[in-house]
Amino acid sequence: MRISSNQYQSVVLLAMQNSSAGMSELLQKMSSGKSMLAPSENPIASVRLLRLQREEASLAQYRDNIGALKSQLSKNETLLDGVSANLRDARDLLVAAANQPPAEDIKAMAAPLISLRDSILYAANTQDSEGRYLFSGSAVNSQSIVYDAKQPEGSRYRFNGNQDKQLMTVGEGVTQASNVTVEALAPLLNQLDKAIAAMQDPKLDSKDPAVGATFRGVMDGVDAALSNVSGTISELGGAQNVLKTLDGNHDSVSLANQQSMLELGSLDYGTAFMDMNTMSMALQASQKAYGKVSQLTLFDVI
Repeated sequence: MRISSNQYQSVVLLAMQNSSAGMSELLQKMSSGKSMLAPSENPIASVRLLRLQREEASLAQYRDNIGALKSQLSKNETLLDGVSANLRDARDLLVAAANQPPAEDIKAMAAPLISLRDSILYAANTQDSEGRYLFSGSAVNSQSIVYDAKQPEGSRYRFNGNQDKQLMTVGEGVTQASNVTVEALAPLLNQLDKAIAAMQDPKLDSKDPAVGATFRGVMDGVDAALSNVSGTISELGGAQNVLKTLDGNHDSVSLANQQSMLELGSLDYGTAFMDMNTMSMALQASQKAYGKVSQLTLFDVI
């Protein structure tokens, strides 16, 4: 069978073009570090990579949510720790007032009790950097506790938020509340208001059993509020521990995913260099052979 020069040239040129294209594609892979430039090269591995990438994106979002949530809960815990300290100080004053000291001593206790009351109110109405109230439930644009001077003593403070939870997704099907509420503090502030009014009464008789009963009643309110706040602080601490554990689990899963993604999508440079050398030698051999054969004529064999 005879092969024309044109046919031979076409076949050899096509082979060299294919070798050059293969080398170019391999160079792109070596430059990018990827084992695949198109999903069609390995459809199964490509599907697995997409799934892993989607899972990594979800894990990154979960971990971002956990970071923001831990910061929020820690801030809430710090504020409530301050409220708890104020409540203990207020209780100490009330215990002293209930022990029937001289009237002048009881009147002197009014000023620090007013300071503690206002400090508790300030903490309850704390806002974040965006102006949202931390302890108002989902009513973040409303003051947690409002004060109405027109109302009589004992009913001037009112909880103005709601008890709805602001839930954040921190895992697959896992949510965690980012807020707590302070509805228990409004009745307490009203009771402290009554105690302060009794202390400031010009006709105060420290020996009057009714006066002692008033202070003891407020003490009971402080104890109830302190128990409520302490329970909330414990809840916040427990939630932060759970988030820390969950974040560690996400980190472990993410590390495993990244390892799998490297195995599936990363180029093996050792094999790539060997393939490059093989294709380069084949191309050089084709070029040399083409050069030799193209110089031959029929007269060389006559």
